[in-house]
This record gives sequence, C-alpha cells and structure tokens, in this order.
Amino acid sequence: MAILYIVGTPIGHLKDVTIRALEILEGVDLILCEDTRVTQKLLNHFNIKTRTLSYHQHSKLKKIRYILELLRKGKNLALVSDAGTPGISDPGNKLVEEVAKLLGDEVRIVPVPGVSALTAAASISGFPTDRFLFLGFPPQKRKRKKFFEEVINSKYPVILYESRYRILKTLDELEIINDKLSVVVCRELTKKFETVYRGTVDKVIKELKLKGQIKGEFVVIINKG
Repeated sequence: MAILYIVGTPIGHLKDVTIRALEILEGVDLILCEDTRVTQKLLNHFNIKTRTLSYHQHSKLKKIRYILELLRKGKNLALVSDAGTPGISDPGNKLVEEVAKLLGDEVRIVPVPGVSALTAAASISGFPTDRFLFLGFPPQKRKRKKFFEEVINSKYPVILYESRYRILKTLDELEIINDKLSVVVCRELTKKFETVYRGTVDKVIKELKLKGQIKGEFVVIINKG
C-alpha cells in the first residue's frame, strides 16, 4: 500500500525539523513542494537527495492526476509546504481530499507532525487558548467587513495570518471596530528578527510604525478580554 506523508517543516529555524521528518523526506520516492526552490534549501542543508515536484494552489488537474497515478503505482510521497504544516491555510488539504476520495483504501495518509506558526504563536500569547478561532488570512477585498465582524464577535481569542503588505491595514480596521481589543502580533517567528508585540491595537500599530519598513510574515491573536 502506498503512503502519502503530510510532513511539517520549519517555519524559519532549520533545527526545528524533526528526526522523523528528515527520515521520511529521505526515504520517500518523491517530495511534493509548494515551491521546489524553498524546499531544496532544507534538503540541501541536511544532504537529502530525494527528487521534488511542485504542487501548489495553482496546480492544474493534470498535475493532480499524475500524483494520483504515482500513488496507484505504489510510490510513497511526501507533501510539504514552504513552511510549517501542510493543510493549515495551505492548499495541501485539497490534495488530501482528492486522495482520500479517489484512492480510498489504496493509500494511507499519514501525518508527520511538525512546526506550525498557528500553535507557536498561541503558545506565547498569554491568552486563554483552550478554545480559539483560527481564520487564516483576511480577504483582501470582498467580505472584509464581514470577516472582521466575525473576529470581533467571537467569544474566544481569534488567530489570523497577515502579510507585511496588509498588517497595518488589518490592525487599523480592527481598531476602528473596537479600540479596546488586546492583541499579540508575532513577526518572523523562530527567525533571526523574531519580534512579539503586545498590548492594545493602537499601541502595537505605533510600535510597528516606529520600525519603519515592515518585513516578514505575521500571526495576529486578538482577545476581547
């Protein structure tokens, strides 16, 4: 029986990769990558020679059929994202759905747990995280208002992702709706310039603006207190 491994990889610090993940990546027939250039850096660091193939949100049906055919032939594959755990705000879950639906008992789908920016940020937030709502990236245009209303109306802390290009816009919109919110904003988790901002939305906005040019990827945790 073929195996599709869903492998968590580091979100920044390469030493965060697990021994099991390295063994899987070295042992499979092919690694499916969001971006082969990004994954190749990880593989080169650990001297892993396994072939790679790109698979991402824009992959065409022909590519998915090819992957399914490899599994039918008994090939063992690993799916990785550029960083973190595939399927968490990532197109990997679509491939898993197709494999489960079309190949059923022919293929085992095996999780290989690893790093996730979501859980890393939650662990240092200081907010009650026995229950929380994860909403991924906010819509860029349509339905933004509805999205932020859902954030504000949540009974539990809300975790979302944001890019450097829209982090200030997102925080501004949250402040307009409710300027009493407490937030924890994590930038570049596990990387050299890791920074964690805490306090009211207004305070965090001012601290970010003081930094000048904003770089990196962000995890935002919002709590009404």
